[in-house]
Amino acid sequence: MSNNAEERQAIREIIENWAIWRDSGEWVRFRSLWHDDGVMVATTFQGSVDEFIDRARQSHERGVTAHHILGGISIDIAGDRAVAQTRATIGQRAPVHDVVCDVVCTIRFYDLFEKRDGRWGLVRRQGIYEKDRLDPVDTSQTVSLDPEVLAQFPSGYRHLAYLQTNAGFTVKTDMPGLTGPAVDALYATGAAWLAGE
Repeated sequence: MSNNAEERQAIREIIENWAIWRDSGEWVRFRSLWHDDGVMVATTFQGSVDEFIDRARQSHERGVTAHHILGGISIDIAGDRAVAQTRATIGQRAPVHDVVCDVVCTIRFYDLFEKRDGRWGLVRRQGIYEKDRLDPVDTSQTVSLDPEVLAQFPSGYRHLAYLQTNAGFTVKTDMPGLTGPAVDALYATGAAWLAGE
């Protein structure tokens, strides 16, 4: 196996372990995937990895969980830095107006990695939110969503944001989507990262 293939495999293992360890609440193992200055940017949280873990642990203990199903992974490496994009689906279940609903959101994780002291670790993880939907678990039920609340959020994650807002979370309203200035800025950040800036 070439060095480049070994590096890609090491990064891929971090990405795959992130989903399993985060969703199962294995917080010590989850923390090991990150460098100390790691930053997480998601719909309901933007900040340090340690704050993210604390918030995720609290939610997990209250029974608020998310499930991440991973798809294809693309990795670009430049020396000791890398940018990875991973297709993923986020699933959450919660009551919405007294009807238990599932929301499914298709995203890409956009990750900045760095190899420090011989170890790859996450420096920043940001979601790119492409599309979503919300459905009652019991298909004989219906739920009416408030169009004014839905309209506050971009189309890529408006149903996820609706469910999260309904559950009491404050949701960021300007996350990057499939196209537009926010995702263009994210791509520029990734290019600068690979260039050593």
